Amino acid sequence: MTARPDGLRARRTRKLLRDALIELIEERGFDRITVNRLTERAMVSRAAFYRAYRDKYHLVEQVFEEALDVLVAAVAEDDCVDTRVERWIGFFEHVGEYRRLYGALLGDRGSPWFAAKMRATLERTVAGHFPDPAADTLTPALVAAMFVQAITWWLENDRPVSEREIALRTIRVSAALLADAGIGRPING
Repeated sequence: MTARPDGLRARRTRKLLRDALIELIEERGFDRITVNRLTERAMVSRAAFYRAYRDKYHLVEQVFEEALDVLVAAVAEDDCVDTRVERWIGFFEHVGEYRRLYGALLGDRGSPWFAAKMRATLERTVAGHFPDPAADTLTPALVAAMFVQAITWWLENDRPVSEREIALRTIRVSAALLADAGIGRPING
């Protein structure tokens, strides 16, 4: 069975817009990007943009949410430590695959909005593993901030270690924080 042409066209449009977004963030910074500049750079119509996205924030959210949906579902459904570790490694692999986008969004010319959204989403994911999430809001916030900072450091330093290594280092430190909060246990490995 072949894909419908408009399905292929829509995927192509999304890819062109994502590529244009990265280039423009690197050149101008996220805050100075307009939908008009995005569509001009991507060579797609404004109508095509608005068929796929509400605004530039929605475009950025979609890339991040695609990766996070897989991670959140896997972590939420599986209490096996080894599986959760592999999911976090997979998340860092996603970041590595889209390193230009994440580097642009989290770097100096990036978006404080995106960094805050990423932290908040990761914080909710971590808090979901607490028996009483309202009892300790600091630990999930620290873990989320640590993951965002680890990603930022890793990208700004041109990925000096593998996805697996940065994920394992970050997981070990976060596991120690969680163990100190009475959730889980330290991870060795």
